Amino acid sequence: MGELLIGGLASLLICIFLGPRFIAFLREREFGQQIREEGPEGHKTKAGTPTMGGLLIFVSVCVPFLILSEYRAASLAVLGTALASAAVGFADDVIKLRRRRSLGLSGRVKILCQILISIALWLVATQYVGLEDTLRLRFVDASIDLGVAYPALIFLVLAGATNGVNLTDGLDGLAAGCAAVVLLAYTAMAFITTGQKDLALLGACLVGGCVGFLWFNSFPASVFMGDTGSLGLGGAIAALAVMTKTELLLLVIGGIFVIEALSVAIQVFAFRRFRRRVFLMAPIHHHFELLAWSETKIILRFWIVAAICSAIGFTIYQASIR
Repeated sequence: MGELLIGGLASLLICIFLGPRFIAFLREREFGQQIREEGPEGHKTKAGTPTMGGLLIFVSVCVPFLILSEYRAASLAVLGTALASAAVGFADDVIKLRRRRSLGLSGRVKILCQILISIALWLVATQYVGLEDTLRLRFVDASIDLGVAYPALIFLVLAGATNGVNLTDGLDGLAAGCAAVVLLAYTAMAFITTGQKDLALLGACLVGGCVGFLWFNSFPASVFMGDTGSLGLGGAIAALAVMTKTELLLLVIGGIFVIEALSVAIQVFAFRRFRRRVFLMAPIHHHFELLAWSETKIILRFWIVAAICSAIGFTIYQASIR
C-alpha cells in the first residue's frame, strides 16, 4: 500500500513541478490547440491554448513507476499499450499543428495502428502473462471461450476506450477527471487481486498523473492533453481491462465514456436515417453546453456519473472474486 501512495503522490508532484516549464515550452513554440469550426461558439476563445499535455502526464507516470516497479509482464504491457497509443495521438497532434487544422491522422492509419497494438497486447497477455482466450462474464460468474476471436475483442476494447476518452476530452478537465476516477477503480481492483500489486502501482501512478494534470487543465485550462493524452489514457484503461479480465465490465466501469460515445453514434444514425438530431450537439457534453449549463457544472456532474459507474463496476468485480 505504501508504494502505491508513494508512486501516485510522486506522479502528481512531478506533474505539478514540471507543468509550468512544459506549458511555457509549448507557448514559446506556439503549439496551440486548433478548434473545430462546427464546435460550440464559446470554444473559439480557447484556440491557441497549449496542447499535447499528454506528454506531461506520461513523463510524470513513467518516472516513479520505473523506479518502484517489479517489472511484471502485465504492468509493462499496460504501460507499453498506453505509450504506443499516446505515440499515435502524438503523431495526430503534430499533424494538426503543422497543418493548422483540427484534423490529423486519417481514420485508416489510426485503425491500423490500433490493430498492431492490439495484437502485441494479445501476445503478451496470453504468452507471457498466461491469460486465457476467454471473455469473463462477471455478472453471472461464467466465461466464454473466444479462441482465435480473442484478439478481435482486444481490438474492440482498445478502439472503444481510446475513442471514448478522446470524445470526452471536450471540456476543461472533463477527460482527465473521468479517467482518474476510472483508473482509481482499476487500481483498487488490481490491489485486492493476488499477484497484481505491480499493476496497482501503475494504476496509482496514472491516477496521480491525471490529478496533477488537472492542476493546469481544470477550468479555465492553461493546457490541453490533446490526442497524446486522450489516446494514451484510453490505451491504459483498455489494457487494464484486458489484464484484469474485465473487458465486458469496462462498459460499466467506464460508463461515462460509453455514454459519450453512444451519444455520437445515436446522433450520426438519427441524422443519416431520419435527417433529425437527437441532441443539440454531440458528444453529449456539448448538448448540455447549448442548454446553457455552465462548463464547471457539466464537468462536476459528469465526474459524479463517472464515480457512480466506477463504484458499481468495482462492486461487481469484488463480488466475482470471492
